[in-house]
Amino acid sequence: MLSVALGTLRARWVTCVGSFVALSLGVALIAVMGLALASSLDAPDRAPERFAAAPVVVKGADTLRVPTSVGVRVQKLAHPGPVPAETVAKLRRLGAVVADRSFTVRARGGPKDLVGHPWSTAAFTPYRIDAGRPPRAADEVVVSGAWAKPGERVRTEHGTVHVVGTVARRDFENALFYTDARAAQLSPVSPQFVVDADPAAVREAVRGSDGVRVLTGEGRRYAEPAPDRDSEALTAMNAMFGTAGGVSAFVSVFVVASTFAFAVAQRRRELGLLRTAGATPGQIRRMVFAEALVVGVLASATGCLIGAYGAPRLADWVVDGGLAPSWFTIGEHTWPYHMAFWTGLLIALCGAAAASWRAGRTGPAQALREASVDNGTMPRGRRLSGLALLVAATVTLCLALVTDPGELLHRKTYVSRPMLLITAVALLAPVAVRPLTRLITWLPARLPGAGGMLVRENAAAGVRRTAAVAAPVLVTVALAGSLLGATATLNRARATETRQQMAAAFVITPADGAGFDTATVRKLREVPGVEVSATSSSAVHVLEDGTSLVTSDAHAADPGPLAATTRLPINAGRTSDLDDDSIIVNEEWQRHTVGEHVRVWLGDGTKRSLRIAAVMATGTGNNGVYVTPRNAPGATVDRIDVALIRGADAHDAATGLRAAVHTTGGHVLTKDQWLKTSYPKATNRTTRLGLLLVLGIALLYTGISLANTMVMATSDRIRDLAVLRLAGATTWQVLRLVGAEALTVVTVGAVLGLLVAGLNLVGMWSALALLSVWATIDIPWTALGAVVGACAVLSVISSVVPAAFALRRRAVELAGLPE
Repeated sequence: MLSVALGTLRARWVTCVGSFVALSLGVALIAVMGLALASSLDAPDRAPERFAAAPVVVKGADTLRVPTSVGVRVQKLAHPGPVPAETVAKLRRLGAVVADRSFTVRARGGPKDLVGHPWSTAAFTPYRIDAGRPPRAADEVVVSGAWAKPGERVRTEHGTVHVVGTVARRDFENALFYTDARAAQLSPVSPQFVVDADPAAVREAVRGSDGVRVLTGEGRRYAEPAPDRDSEALTAMNAMFGTAGGVSAFVSVFVVASTFAFAVAQRRRELGLLRTAGATPGQIRRMVFAEALVVGVLASATGCLIGAYGAPRLADWVVDGGLAPSWFTIGEHTWPYHMAFWTGLLIALCGAAAASWRAGRTGPAQALREASVDNGTMPRGRRLSGLALLVAATVTLCLALVTDPGELLHRKTYVSRPMLLITAVALLAPVAVRPLTRLITWLPARLPGAGGMLVRENAAAGVRRTAAVAAPVLVTVALAGSLLGATATLNRARATETRQQMAAAFVITPADGAGFDTATVRKLREVPGVEVSATSSSAVHVLEDGTSLVTSDAHAADPGPLAATTRLPINAGRTSDLDDDSIIVNEEWQRHTVGEHVRVWLGDGTKRSLRIAAVMATGTGNNGVYVTPRNAPGATVDRIDVALIRGADAHDAATGLRAAVHTTGGHVLTKDQWLKTSYPKATNRTTRLGLLLVLGIALLYTGISLANTMVMATSDRIRDLAVLRLAGATTWQVLRLVGAEALTVVTVGAVLGLLVAGLNLVGMWSALALLSVWATIDIPWTALGAVVGACAVLSVISSVVPAAFALRRRAVELAGLPE
């Protein structure tokens, strides 16, 4: 049967090439995503930068460690604690001790990420003077880089300073060095110290100091800013590549299986003739499997080669787009190639399995059929599989809505959930193709001429062909509508929720992400006609089930101003009941009964027992918890809400507020301005590039597969087109008919895809309603229109061009071609 299989591959080379292209690109897609995911599992060892020349660094407690029955649970502290004074005294007896301080500096004409340090710490990088001299007075500084020169005066929020020297700029920071005394005034608390002593002696000195760490060698990098940026980047890349890989794998399996099944279905009469010639069902199945094996091996190997070429290009793109750190490259991994190759081969064989089983049952009488009307397009196995997946999608959605509606708002959920429904609708598509086609072509079929009627009958008669061509359109529209729609709907819901909670007329945000000092807050409160609520960001940790240490975002504010500027979604209790011994929690907390006491750890690791003063609705998950400033030690004010007192003039209030923050560079925004700049968050560049990665690659592949399937379908209808020419139709009439049929099939796929996307978005809307967030469904009509338009153009070109080339021959010759 292998020789017969090779012969049929030569005879049906268009179908062979179509299957080859679909499979090789699918395998390439899996290989690229596998290589990217494998390369994001480990970060390179990063050497210390700022403390490269420091002998020993002693760092205050920056992690919370809670013992449980299953081991110690560890979480990072939002506000690391200082090194205890008695420990510092012990260290000073061992050798020279230098206090390290870092604080934000806003300088006119300077970099936005400027950070201040005491000059004594410059030697630990090391920084060396390029021009000028070190600072000696409180108003003297040394700058890194060339943005200021010795002799210049620079205005900062801490006063005007005189630049007396410069050092070379380092990639990891833009530094501004003060004298040690002035730096201590600007940043009184020092979280870490550099000690020039024997490491063993230093460790002995800090013994008993809870949480204090001694850092030497490569470990000194944990004393530098953002020491976990590599692990955080890995986590973000794993999520991104994992999501993109899951979507890509689903699309690849979906399209390749559909293509191989369609390729076998095109040969019904040929297989019937083999049965007439005496071939047994087993021989037919072995022949189909042999063809799939040959194509699968060659295409999978080619796909791995394409993946090896494409993966480094993807890495360069994500680095250039800011989605990955500069060190990210594709490593030397072999398992992604094995996974891609064997997955591709398995898909090819599985795609041909069901079709070959049907092919083996093809009776000899079917070889005599001249009509191409599809019968039995919905075998029992396909119907049961489709119904089972549809029921599974419905049941899992209902269970999620009943048990945990918030789960439906998570990215992994709304990315993966559409796949189940897409597969179910695709399996059941033949049931809907004929009535849907007749509905779509109802009006064209009633127009003068036979074109509309022919389009309707051809599309409705070729159910397998229509369903196979509509499948890439279905998955393209469904994925684009579900993912983009879910993101837009969720962002709209968050904006609506935030708007409903805001009673403030103005929101004041700090410049460059820095906080507000006490003096600035005091000036704002002195502005007449306003109620000012200063909020600090912190964290609260709670142990649930005795084993899980859960971290919640905490907002620290005074209860009176908080109640005046916000309308928290309180389900029980009152905002005004918040005090230094209580907390406002949300319904996601395991213990959320008003009056109940909960044991928590604050942002600096302090352990406290707080009474629950009020309970908020869960909402979209952004509500967090609320505490008073006393329970957020170390937190700086990073947002100020301002409400107008009755009778106050908004313009005068805004003028006074801007004057109060003029020296610190704060931004005074109206409620609408703040909402517009803060929502929807999906419009930022990183998120757009992430969505482009997840959707773009998959949609590009489905677009190519659509064109590929259209070429396969058109090549199978050359005799039908020739018969139309013999019946009197002109070449242009035939080509217009082919184009109209292509548009009809794309419309069928688009309608099915919109149905899937709509059902998914309705599920998200229901979850939001159950979480007390009422928002409208946001369907991305512009993006969907572009996707459907691109599919329409691809399908028309991919069907009309091969038909035009074929029709250059005489109609009589084409009509006599063997199948």
